[in-house]
Amino acid sequence: MQNRYTGDIGDFGKLGLLRVLQASGLTIGVNWYLVPDENHNSDGRHVQYLENADYCQLDEPLWLELKRIVKSGQREVSALENDNIINAAFFSEPLVFAGKSKPERATIRKNWHEKALMTLSGNDVIFVDPDNGIVVPSALGTVKENKFVKPDELVDYYKQGSSVIYYQHKARRSDSFYVDQHKRLIEMLGLEKSAGLGLKFTKTSQRYYFFIIQSAHKETIMGAIRKIQTSGWDSCFELC
Repeated sequence: MQNRYTGDIGDFGKLGLLRVLQASGLTIGVNWYLVPDENHNSDGRHVQYLENADYCQLDEPLWLELKRIVKSGQREVSALENDNIINAAFFSEPLVFAGKSKPERATIRKNWHEKALMTLSGNDVIFVDPDNGIVVPSALGTVKENKFVKPDELVDYYKQGSSVIYYQHKARRSDSFYVDQHKRLIEMLGLEKSAGLGLKFTKTSQRYYFFIIQSAHKETIMGAIRKIQTSGWDSCFELC
């Protein structure tokens, strides 16, 4: 996540999803995986949905609050951390690697992750929001690694008793590539007893939200997903 994305259509989708889960009685923790803003592309400008009443009908309070934030010009994740959007625990400490050596980056990330685990412990669902998704081999150990979530970090949240949802950016690959990647990840992490599924957000920029579900939360989470599938949100999300 980068501050410049705040309030874009991606936020509308992810926060809408989390609001449905919370309405089902689940407590929510969010790690933004916040990194410094970049300016090499136009990402974050997808706010036209705020002028479209069709989106307002999906979740009017959320739509109105995001519209207020974007119109104010204060596009920072801290603006999303308010009860008008979602009553959750947040970890928004940035993960900054610029100018640091590889050993320094490893130490920074270890300490950062330990703080996040402590801050978000005790919540039913932990949502992690890296820029790109699961780390790829070419990014391991590099300054760009902060834009990805590492598999062992997901395991640590799961071992604390939380179900986990992670964001996955869709590049030029098929749905089956990402679904298979998620299945392999669960097997690699030794979490076969967990329920794993994926939702694809189909508006503007396609993206995925992959779940690693604790058995204690399975019925509630599946019920929340059924609500999405039988409401207006079904125009934005599909199972994959």
